[in-house]
Amino acid sequence: MPHPFRRPLALALGALLVGAAAAADQSAPPAGPPLTAQTQHSGGVMPAEQRRVHFDHAGLHFRVDPARRSLDATATLGFTANEATDRLLLDLDRNLAVHAIAVDGKPLPASAWSNPDGRLAIALPAPLAKGGKVAVEIRYGGQPHTAVRAPWDGGFVWSHTDDGQPWIATAVEGEGCDLFWPCIDHPEGKPDLVDTYVTVPRNLAAPGNGVLVEVKDEGATRTWHWRAKHPTTYAVTLNIGPFEVLKGQYKSRYGNVIPMEFWYLRGHEAQARGLFAEFPRMLDFFEQEIGPYPWGDEKMGVVETPHLGMEHQTINAYGNGYKAGPYGFDWLLQHEFAHEWFGNQVTNADWDDMWLHEGFGTYMQPLYGQYLYGDMPYFAMLHDELTMVKNAHPIVSGRSQLEHEVYDADKGPANDIYYKASLMLHTLRQLIGDRAFFDATRRLVYGRPDPRPGNFRPRYATTQDFIDIVRQATGRDFKWFFDVYLYEARLPELVEQRQGDTLTLRWKVPHDKPFPMPVDVQVGDEVRTLPMERGSATLTVPAGTLVIVDPRSKLLREMPHIEAYQAWKREQMAELMKKQKQAKP
Repeated sequence: MPHPFRRPLALALGALLVGAAAAADQSAPPAGPPLTAQTQHSGGVMPAEQRRVHFDHAGLHFRVDPARRSLDATATLGFTANEATDRLLLDLDRNLAVHAIAVDGKPLPASAWSNPDGRLAIALPAPLAKGGKVAVEIRYGGQPHTAVRAPWDGGFVWSHTDDGQPWIATAVEGEGCDLFWPCIDHPEGKPDLVDTYVTVPRNLAAPGNGVLVEVKDEGATRTWHWRAKHPTTYAVTLNIGPFEVLKGQYKSRYGNVIPMEFWYLRGHEAQARGLFAEFPRMLDFFEQEIGPYPWGDEKMGVVETPHLGMEHQTINAYGNGYKAGPYGFDWLLQHEFAHEWFGNQVTNADWDDMWLHEGFGTYMQPLYGQYLYGDMPYFAMLHDELTMVKNAHPIVSGRSQLEHEVYDADKGPANDIYYKASLMLHTLRQLIGDRAFFDATRRLVYGRPDPRPGNFRPRYATTQDFIDIVRQATGRDFKWFFDVYLYEARLPELVEQRQGDTLTLRWKVPHDKPFPMPVDVQVGDEVRTLPMERGSATLTVPAGTLVIVDPRSKLLREMPHIEAYQAWKREQMAELMKKQKQAKP
């Protein structure tokens, strides 16, 4: 998901302008029935009934009526029993009425299913033994939930082009896949295979996840059939509009050839070609630094959307308006593309582990700036991130979380899973070195240190998995590091005291946790490393000598001048809001 706010200010304002333009283009959505709490929530502890089955396949047939803003759909879902079960439990917004259900081709009576709150319970006509398979067909439809502020609020985005043609997208990360198809709305609920069939007027296109199997002409309409392997649940998407497509091929350093596609609105060809030219160097960066593009036998795909962006697997949503940025690349496109590795290839096992998506995804922008132009953009972007850190809640709570508990700034870390986690990864890289850092990153993403096309599968991971991986990659235990940066809200403070020629440094850490973080100190022209094994160290510094603590900006720590700047920004915002309120008649 794109950052809710983005530094520098020019980029942040650009994002807000794009959002405002998209909102203006979407006519006021019809007032529909409110979502239930069950549908609004995503994740948490997976119910036992859902853990009893493995999600093999989803065949999703969609017919969208732009004029009525309605959806007519059929989902054919295949499952294998992990253990014996006599019912299926799926997630589907109750406002999408279920018309009929069949199990293994045989219709069920209406009494065999219920969906009072958005959790669709289906009684199987006969118990399913462990290892048994079942196919369920669900016919449903209605008016799907309209996004209020996509992508941060989920649902359908109903828009139109300048010449009045439908331009439609879905973005459902927050509330989940159940906003438009019956699924297991949990990070670990990914199907092995998804086929989508999207029927649209023949003058429109419907780019989707995975590979295009066929486009079937049906008179006034066409049905676009796409097939994707192991898509993240919220990464299944619909896109409908008068699109043109740019196509190309990328010859990977791993020997395979990766199809590239950019579906853009007619009339935007010049801008689209400029952005499309960035695709190969982004692929080269990620394949060099992290490893093989995970979906090389499908495609690297992007589609222009009426909302800012979202990491829809192999068809990333892009709505950044083709703006030029100060760092020589489109940060939004690069961020969403990072999620093909951090989100789609390795998926958080719980929403409490969402920093694995967003922290790594955010750190890829400074890393990419360094890859392109050296250290200046790298440190400039990290400093921008530092000004956005809140430190109000720990990045990781240590318990199963719902999506909104993580992203709601009043309840959870919110933006800190982006910025603070990114800065933590920078500090980890400085601490353990590039070789160990990127080795650990590859092990996290692929489950092995030597990924090659064909020798890895998509996987789930937890925060503890990454802590264990770092120990494997380094041969050392860095639990103390993660205990402070991930499981505490406040940052460690480096206290400096000067007495005569003696400089004393001491780490002040929440709950007095051990924190033997080494500190570099430049004295004159020499940089010395203090081990800080017991959390403190002293250094002789002759009077008048140049002294710079942490001269290479390795350490994520409490910085009073940053907090002062943030306080000033809050005051400015409060004053602006006060003036706006006073100006209203």
